[in-house]
Amino acid sequence: MKVFEKSPSFYQVFERKSGPAKEATHYCPGCGHGNIHKMIAEALEDLEVTERTVFVSPVGCSVFGYYYFDCGNFQAAHGRAPAVATGVKRANPGAIVISYQGDGDLAAIGTAETIHAANRGESICVFFVNNAIYGMTGGQMAPTTLIGQRSTTSPLGRIAETHGNPIRMAELLATLPAPTYIERVAMGDSKQIMKARKAIRKALEIQKEGKGYCFVEILSSCPTGWKMDPVTSRDWLMAEMTKVFPLGVFKDESGNRDEGQWDRHFEGFAPDKVNAYLDRLKSALGDSEALSLPRDLHCKFAGFGGQGILTLGLFLSQIGMRAGHQVSWFPAYGPEMRGGTANCSVNISAERIGSPLVDHPNVLVVMNQPSLDAFEASVLDGGTIIVDTTIVEGRPDAKRLNAVLIPASAIADEVGTPKVANVVVLGALVAATGAFPPEFCEATLRAVIKKQSLVDMNMAAFRRGYDHVKNGG
Repeated sequence: MKVFEKSPSFYQVFERKSGPAKEATHYCPGCGHGNIHKMIAEALEDLEVTERTVFVSPVGCSVFGYYYFDCGNFQAAHGRAPAVATGVKRANPGAIVISYQGDGDLAAIGTAETIHAANRGESICVFFVNNAIYGMTGGQMAPTTLIGQRSTTSPLGRIAETHGNPIRMAELLATLPAPTYIERVAMGDSKQIMKARKAIRKALEIQKEGKGYCFVEILSSCPTGWKMDPVTSRDWLMAEMTKVFPLGVFKDESGNRDEGQWDRHFEGFAPDKVNAYLDRLKSALGDSEALSLPRDLHCKFAGFGGQGILTLGLFLSQIGMRAGHQVSWFPAYGPEMRGGTANCSVNISAERIGSPLVDHPNVLVVMNQPSLDAFEASVLDGGTIIVDTTIVEGRPDAKRLNAVLIPASAIADEVGTPKVANVVVLGALVAATGAFPPEFCEATLRAVIKKQSLVDMNMAAFRRGYDHVKNGG
């Protein structure tokens, strides 16, 4: 006797966050999601890969995928399932990773993630359920809504001149060289459903064999969103949707690719490779014990884009790292290449750092007037504020703060270029805080500045800024 039963990869009873467990899915009558879920679960069990499968479900009707699949599950933000799936696969190359998405999710907010994951040939399976409408949020027009099809946001029907044409994702992705297998199937009549079952199984087999990116588009009805009964919606799918979204295989290179050819293998963390730059820093002065830090530094550097604000933060961070301390560097800048605002937060501490943000600095560097106006009040009482008086007209509250006034940009001009004004400020900061020996900082700069022709100029800029503060201006 042959027994037909639910796949073990599919939970027998569906637990919910609120209310009792249920034996039925939450999908509407006539919706294709339930059957597609069962086909995936059957394939996972038959291929014996359930234990190493990770199912990624974003916002949409399939948002509760973790209620149904007895495997690893990730909940992704709207449209971000391919990005999450990429991260899961790269971190766990042996996993079977499924990105399960609807048309509003995959072809609208998630278009970029979809195209780039396919273009990279990520070894994941994408099951794209196309019901031509936003089913979960009220039946709005989706990127795949047909011309003339009505929705809550297109009550007169989709108009090509106004809304554009429906997007054919399978055809679009098939133009890319990296994907291995792309097919469109439908949850229509029995024959079409059997083809859908085969396509789902084939995609998972290809991933199991490590042969690359697979994309299966599945046309499915949405009786609720379409305002039809289940039978009518199925007939409409077969009669109308298949005209716009023709069924068939758009790309299949599984037979031309060897096992593992397109599988992305990523090695674990390798300090000798990843930290080669830090090793170069250490070798500059040889191994030494961590330098003592008089006090933790919580710095904010601010000015115009192009003044080297972010580089100033990086230089100080590199000095702190090389001294053996915990360091964080957090940049913030506008869209302009030059002339816009720029600032960064730098923390240097003997202890672990909880947050890279610095809201109340004990050291503030300002290299333009807007930065002084914006950040002076946030400096802790008794904190140090360094002002480039060449550019900044205002003066800080010297009674509340340790004000260091230095014509950094003018000094940089004397050294040879205004581009080293940030290094002049770095010298002033080291002198004002006493955090590090100047010789140690100079050795670090020599190690990190790539162009040797600029080393001497930067050394002169640093020393001028340092001496200016030490000698009282």
